[in-house]
This record gives sequence, C-alpha cells and structure tokens, in this order.
Amino acid sequence: MRLAALAFLGGFVPALVGAALAGEAFSFDQVRAGLNSNRIHLVDVREADEFAAGHVPGAVNLPLSTFKVEQLPPPSEIPVVLMCRSGRRAGEALAIAEAAGRADVGVYPGSMIEWTEKNGPVVTEP
Repeated sequence: MRLAALAFLGGFVPALVGAALAGEAFSFDQVRAGLNSNRIHLVDVREADEFAAGHVPGAVNLPLSTFKVEQLPPPSEIPVVLMCRSGRRAGEALAIAEAAGRADVGVYPGSMIEWTEKNGPVVTEP
C-alpha cells in the first residue's frame, strides 16, 4: 500500500494508509501526520551531538557513521522514514537499507532544514 491523500473540508490532507515502497519520498505533511497517528517510525541518521541539539519529537537516532540495517525497527505495516539535516545522509542510509532488501523504508528528503523552516516541533536533550 502507499500514501494517499484524503479530502477534508475542500482541501487535501495526506494520510498514511500502509507501508512505504522502497525509497518512497515522504513530505513534511506526511511525516507530521504519520508521527501524530503513530503510523511511521522516524529515524534520524545525524550524529548524536546533532540529534541532541534538536530533533523531531518521536524520532530515534541511528547515526549514519555507525548505521546498521539490523538496528532499524523490524519490517511491519508501519514504514520506516529516514531523515537527517538536508537529506543527503538519509539518502545514503536508504541505499544501505535497500541493498539489504528492506522494502519498507522511505526517506524524508526535506529533513531538518525543511522541518524547521515549516515550524515543525523540535526537542533538545540536556
């Protein structure tokens, strides 16, 4: 199954309806909706210090420098969405996941740059 858009009040609001196809690109609205409904696993592949300085609430940190596909949530109906600062490292992690046969992993190419530009919530760690 793929992402779909549902019409509400004359507009379109993206909604998650199943697992991503390998390499699927998720938009800001799809990531936000997926997090709000617990319908995605968001994995931030930035380094630990970058993650601690500010990350999307609900994201888990698996730095690209030590990235192992086995550390991703197990395959399920809930897609794994990779992100980083600009999208480059998320793309590298996606290539690793795809090479390992993971078909349930997508990417948020806008990553933290777009997330903060669109005023998405950010949390920090002490």
